[in-house]
Amino acid sequence: MHIGYRDLREFIGLVDGIGDLRKVSGASLDREIGAITEVAAGDPQCPALLFDDIPGQPRGNRVFTNATVNSRRAALALGLDPELPALDALKAWKQRRSGLKPLAPEVTSDVPVMENTVSGKDVDLSRFPAPVWHKHDGGPYIGSGSIVLTRDPDTGWVNSSIYRVQVHDRNVVTVQFDHNGRHGAMIARKYWDKGEACPIVLVHGQDPSLFIAGFEYLPDGASELDFAGAIRGAPVEVFKGPLTGMPIPARAEIVMEGRLLPLGEKSLPEGPFGEFTGYYAADRRPGPVMEIDAVYHRTDPILFGSPPLKPPRFHFGLSFRAAGIWANLEAVGVTDIVGTWQHVSQLMTVIALKQRYAGHAKRAGLIAAANTYMGRIVVLVDDDVDPTNLADVMWAVTTRAEPSEDVDIVRNAWSSSLDPRISAENRAIGLTSNSKMIIDACIPFDQLDGYPRTTALSIAESNEVRKRWSGVFRSR
Repeated sequence: MHIGYRDLREFIGLVDGIGDLRKVSGASLDREIGAITEVAAGDPQCPALLFDDIPGQPRGNRVFTNATVNSRRAALALGLDPELPALDALKAWKQRRSGLKPLAPEVTSDVPVMENTVSGKDVDLSRFPAPVWHKHDGGPYIGSGSIVLTRDPDTGWVNSSIYRVQVHDRNVVTVQFDHNGRHGAMIARKYWDKGEACPIVLVHGQDPSLFIAGFEYLPDGASELDFAGAIRGAPVEVFKGPLTGMPIPARAEIVMEGRLLPLGEKSLPEGPFGEFTGYYAADRRPGPVMEIDAVYHRTDPILFGSPPLKPPRFHFGLSFRAAGIWANLEAVGVTDIVGTWQHVSQLMTVIALKQRYAGHAKRAGLIAAANTYMGRIVVLVDDDVDPTNLADVMWAVTTRAEPSEDVDIVRNAWSSSLDPRISAENRAIGLTSNSKMIIDACIPFDQLDGYPRTTALSIAESNEVRKRWSGVFRSR
């Protein structure tokens, strides 16, 4: 199947076609675009935003934000029906994801991103939009949803991941890898250990399939470009970078080629930058410097912006990583999972299941807790509870869970240096584990037949009402 768009511009057209696009004129790069993005992401209608007429920018430069932050647009980006209920869309993606086959990129001579080229002393990053996204950010960030390409010098594998990029000078940025275990950091280190700069490419304004691939947890050696092709149902169109030789998406909006200098040779203060937890995880710290040798861009380029925002606002309106937990549960033989979801920007995981035996829910909860990155809460609910609806989940917690009996704590579990609850002292020495609370909010197994009946419609009945009376519930 083909998902219906070849590049960011065609995706924006699809978003406009379903009535989700709002155009904003005159907003400033200095915190105003970021503030409007945050408020819109928390609004019930949650529109995508296309900023134009940006003060201080060449006319025609634009910024696109909130691309996939609701379930409709996340589904659209994956080639799914945007009218599907969120859990049905996630289930459809899980099923499709399990059958995806990598599709290698295809070299093309049609390269819109080469419409305009500058190099050497003519490179001037002030000609492109780089917002200050949050009020205490350390500077302008052109890379909040951009792709960074690096190539392993030993194997030739090209990694395409999302790392933040801060602008410092006309041709100088820093690229922050977050921690040394990221693939980009490990590749850069191979060059640095030999006293060499790491060839690097920044891709701005890529289409959502590349954005999704950049966020996926793919194994060492797996190609995000191949995975994006699988999502699209068509190869990503690429050209050979004139300076780096790397395969670069031909229909991106802005591309920058250059060198990432050894951290011991040169660094600049990077950050702070607001994180997806809704906090700043660190103050300024040394960041590796990229010197940009050439820039290519489309006429009237569009920056793809995806700044981390205070939860529940998140990059994706479908819980991709919850789908991974769902698949893990099935892979180890936990049956009758009817849905998974993550709330508070993946920090709270909910598993809905049809109980078949005593201990069924606990078994699922322990496995989910072991696979939740940074999250502190795992909730188990029955199959009559919609895991995507936080109010529905809390109804189950407050009417079916007995705190003295149904809460377990797992200690020394998987977290991150981004976790604001970890002390600065522990973070500094790499002690970044946390504890996780498992709440069994299912009806006690021995009371399934005698528990008081609910007054509510079933999930299927509710979906049928929404379908038959769609005009009543559609946003205006």
